[in-house]
Amino acid sequence: MVHNRTIEAPSDFQEHLRALEERGLLIRIDRPINKDTEIHPLVRWQFLGGYPEEERKAFLFTNVVGSGGEKYDIPVVVGALAASNEIYAMGMGVPVEDLGAVWMNAIDHPIEPVFVENAPCHEVVITGDDLTKPGGGLAMLPVPISTPGFDAAPYLTATVCVTRDPETGVRNMGTYRAGLKANDRLGVRMASRLSGAGGYLHWLKYQKLGQPMPCAIVVGCAPVVVFTGPQKLAIDQDEMAVAGGLAGRAMRVTRAKTVDLEIPADAEIVVEGLIDTDMLEPEGPFGESHGHIALEDFNMTMRVTAITMKKKPVFASVLSEVTPSESSILKKTAYEALFFQHLKHHLDIKGIKAVSMHEPLTNLRKVIFLQFAQGALQTEVWRALQGAASLQAQCGKIVIAVSQDIDPLNADAIFWSLAYRSNPIEDVQLVPHRAGGHGPKAGAGSGDSTMLIDATLKHPTSPLALPAKQFMENSKKLWDELGLPRLSVKAPWHGYDLGDWSAEWQSFADAATRGQWRANGENTYARRRGGLKPETPVRNVEKKK
Repeated sequence: MVHNRTIEAPSDFQEHLRALEERGLLIRIDRPINKDTEIHPLVRWQFLGGYPEEERKAFLFTNVVGSGGEKYDIPVVVGALAASNEIYAMGMGVPVEDLGAVWMNAIDHPIEPVFVENAPCHEVVITGDDLTKPGGGLAMLPVPISTPGFDAAPYLTATVCVTRDPETGVRNMGTYRAGLKANDRLGVRMASRLSGAGGYLHWLKYQKLGQPMPCAIVVGCAPVVVFTGPQKLAIDQDEMAVAGGLAGRAMRVTRAKTVDLEIPADAEIVVEGLIDTDMLEPEGPFGESHGHIALEDFNMTMRVTAITMKKKPVFASVLSEVTPSESSILKKTAYEALFFQHLKHHLDIKGIKAVSMHEPLTNLRKVIFLQFAQGALQTEVWRALQGAASLQAQCGKIVIAVSQDIDPLNADAIFWSLAYRSNPIEDVQLVPHRAGGHGPKAGAGSGDSTMLIDATLKHPTSPLALPAKQFMENSKKLWDELGLPRLSVKAPWHGYDLGDWSAEWQSFADAATRGQWRANGENTYARRRGGLKPETPVRNVEKKK
């Protein structure tokens, strides 16, 4: 096993919520909250209000109302899947630092699910006229509006949409948005672009057969199951088995009531139905994860055949739209692990240390940073840049290679590396004929291009001009002792050697910190020279001796 579990991965969603509350990571809101105007904007503030990521929480709303005077018995939770990396890691039962390794282990060592007959997700079954009566069907669910003021409907967002290949029988679980159209009808969007959704590929096969596509939309289940939905796994890989690999044990499945699909047995809510493969319906606008409002497109229509749930379910919703958001954290860890595995093991890149996908505003896919060990060969850097840009059509429009001392989460450090470690005429390549990928369609052309930048340190240079680590650490203790305001530290926060630094110069620095600067002056006085131009490097002269 590649990791040590701090806790068992939760077996269902409510077990996860209890664990979050015990750790102080869940806030209960008991006052009335309007799902159509208040829930998502309230939770959004912890992403926009200057909160450090580690202070973000899940919000559980127990008194949900609607703009039409509706009152709902089902509570709503937002942020419980991935408001922070810590919350995400608790859903896996592992420390944050082990997330990437756990993902790679799960993909390589899936665990097949086990079938059960009597499932908690079938404690309540709603079919027939109960789906279409006033206040029935989808209208009984407290589905929030994600982007009030722009979205055309409440949307299911924290979804696991289960479909099955009609030819091979392979199951796919994807995270697709589903907007409410009627009490028994949803508008469903499955990406049809290059390297798009597995569910869309199944839809094409059902279309050829002239049959509607069975679909089960799961809302709320064990986090490891939800986490597989946004990932771009191999089309023939069963995500439920990968979820078992993430949990370290087999997940429980059961048969849906009205469609021939296996679903998570411990789900909170399941919406079953048939997706039309003949007629499409306008869907949207909706605030998308690329940070713009997705305008109306013709998309799939799903006729609901059943809604099943626990007796006391919790409705899960994720915060998407502009990143960082809950949806970007859901993708980030696994995406980075997949790209690192591709570069390190498939392409055998020497010196690659890490892959980091830029999250704020750019939504992971467009901008990727590759970290390299100091002294990595430029040939390896360029192989990695090209490999990262070509792995997925939607990812890697801009790929920047940096050295290991550069923190890719610090944009200022990236600009520093671009300013002092890259020569644009030599270190930048522009590659045409890239697919447009994931982004707004408004005013967009049909194609795009790629920018590759080698901003690694290519030769030794002098140290970074900040106090050495020991002095910064000591002064940090003093800062805390003085009760000064809390610091938000970003690297680089201390000086360090970048290869061009001699033992003699270090001895000068050590002497100075001991107050022995006069000894340094005696040393340099003995080395005076005439006939030189000011600013002549000392080593250019003294090395000729």
